[in-house]
Amino acid sequence: MRSEDNEQDPQQTVSEINLKEEFQLSGVGDILSELDNDLIGLEPVKTRIKETASLLLVDKAREKLGLVNEPPALHMSFSGNPGTGKTTVALKIANLLFRLGYVRKGHLVSVTRDDLVGQYIGHTAPKTKEVLKKAMGGVLFIDEAYYLYRPENERDYGQEAIEILLQVMENNRDDLVVVLAGYKDKMDKFFESNPGFRSRIAHHIDFPDYSNDELLKIAEVMVAGMNYKFNLESKQAMAEYIALRRKQPHFANARSIRNALDRARLRQANRVFNDSKGPIGASFLSQIEDVDIKQSRVFSGGIDT
Repeated sequence: MRSEDNEQDPQQTVSEINLKEEFQLSGVGDILSELDNDLIGLEPVKTRIKETASLLLVDKAREKLGLVNEPPALHMSFSGNPGTGKTTVALKIANLLFRLGYVRKGHLVSVTRDDLVGQYIGHTAPKTKEVLKKAMGGVLFIDEAYYLYRPENERDYGQEAIEILLQVMENNRDDLVVVLAGYKDKMDKFFESNPGFRSRIAHHIDFPDYSNDELLKIAEVMVAGMNYKFNLESKQAMAEYIALRRKQPHFANARSIRNALDRARLRQANRVFNDSKGPIGASFLSQIEDVDIKQSRVFSGGIDT
């Protein structure tokens, strides 16, 4: 997939090419570095993205050398539990495709079923086409894509959205990349029921759950990003929280960690307000104590949502 601005005149070819120079000039290295720095863990995902970047870089090199080349298929499927970085990776991929000239704009449009499927006859097609119009030149990210297909409801209009999407995925491959995302088991069933999607998806990427250690590192990064800090006791309390919370229902990896930290900030603010007796400094306002975390219901057998 290539933007018009980056199309190569088939008559203007070169006899050799330096892939390392092309890599540096494209800025792809910066995006891959951001991927490593911004995302903790997810090594299998990072490997697949780097492989895809290499494929696209070599594809462009082949084009410049005048080799007859079928553009690579780029529609993707991301499978994994919530909070495993799927949307963040989709953003990086949109930027990657833009840097290499495979899309015109490099923006990401993130939607769910409600953005595509209407409530009555004649409502779905305009909604779906409007979303596709916004996404053209970039990446369309459809979260929980399997909810588009509801065969148990004969009056459901999801199938109409599916048919439009399939047509655009085939006919506009040079101007749009579609990423379908959701739980792995549900995505597998969705593809079984919709072979049209399976035949158009070239890259299936599984997003693993984070380990406890990775989640603790994510918590530390989030806390620092909020201009707060852990001490040894609160860091240990956070590690204990993670071990307990992930055993409970509706655990959502990094998303659950962010929710836990938001609640810890509420408790910290209340504690600081009640404990302050006079002027206080930034350090006092920034410190997360173990009590701010251990007041969570998780430590008494309750459920955090």
